[in-house]
Amino acid sequence: MSIGKGDIAPDFELADQDGNPRRLTDLLKDGPVVLFFYPGAMTKGCTAEACNFRDLGAEFQAAGVQRVGISKDTVAKQKEFADANTFDYPLLSDPEMTTIAAYGVKRKLALGPLSTKRMTFVIGTDQKIIEVVHSELDMNQHAAEALAAATS
Repeated sequence: MSIGKGDIAPDFELADQDGNPRRLTDLLKDGPVVLFFYPGAMTKGCTAEACNFRDLGAEFQAAGVQRVGISKDTVAKQKEFADANTFDYPLLSDPEMTTIAAYGVKRKLALGPLSTKRMTFVIGTDQKIIEVVHSELDMNQHAAEALAAATS
């Protein structure tokens, strides 16, 4: 099951790279959220994608839009990834893949780090999904398209 534009985004609570619990409904109190799912921390494609979200930080901040990354990596691995790339946004750990499955980005086949599809959800403060970006290969498309959708 996958969710799409106009659907209500499933709420969740996951630990960030510092072990702090983060809940979607709490994040939305501070403005729209761009939630991007990536296959694996410290991998080439995911690093390029996450760095692009970092590099557009000023634009997201000016628009009042928060960036949040999610993968099945452990809290410790997310911390290593965040510290190595000086990310200024939370990376959430979903080792049981419950949130990944709830958003329909879990692959049917267990493919190790590739078990998660590369997808981004732009979520309005009313918890409705404004846009879904799905590109497995264009790492820079996610941040740019999510920013455009969140500010239109």
